[in-house]
Amino acid sequence: MKTSVTTVPTDASWTHRRIDLENWDDVYVIGDVHGCIDALEELLETLEVDRDDLAVFVGDLVRKGPDSRAVIERVRTSSNLRSVRGNNEQKLLDGEKSLPRFGPTNHRYLESMPVAISWDGGLVVHGGVDPSRELSSHTAEELLTMRSPDADGGYDGPFWFDRYEGEPRVFFGHTVLEDPLETDGAVGLDTGCVYGGALTAYDVRREEFVSIDTDEHQSRPAEKFVSAGVV
Repeated sequence: MKTSVTTVPTDASWTHRRIDLENWDDVYVIGDVHGCIDALEELLETLEVDRDDLAVFVGDLVRKGPDSRAVIERVRTSSNLRSVRGNNEQKLLDGEKSLPRFGPTNHRYLESMPVAISWDGGLVVHGGVDPSRELSSHTAEELLTMRSPDADGGYDGPFWFDRYEGEPRVFFGHTVLEDPLETDGAVGLDTGCVYGGALTAYDVRREEFVSIDTDEHQSRPAEKFVSAGVV
């Protein structure tokens, strides 16, 4: 069964925003930043993002890296940078985690983050979708944390993107990949920036990845990197 952005109900418990790609020159989708402000600035400079270009983030702008506040403020104050909510933003909103000196303005920005951003043929969420169900049947938590519909969000697989062949094309993070993932139906962008991997963007117009290497901020076992690269 194909998921479809057209099935998002107006009374959904999670927020969804549409954008028109025709309003922007270049469009990029960027993977999990996790507070790595230097890597973010380097990537934006490499992409030569200006005010006529749009960058959409897959969430998890915060936690684990060196400066979550700087990352949030960079995105919050830039009209051409937008992000869906990730599970780490949700942890802050739920009071499960906290950040020092984060501030009420940044907290309100987290509250304003949509769970999904879409355009004709594309959908950005943090975690993913269940290929067997319509998008309208998903909860916010599922869209934030999906890895395997059968394994409680763990790394055992099979992963949702191994089975997803529907429309729209889903851009996602959350699952840490050894290399970016590209299939007809899915584009995976979390390449372990905060773990010494890379911060990765997908150029929607040119249909290609752009990545920059990063310094390690947290260690992560090798088995926690999914080997599922460009197909």
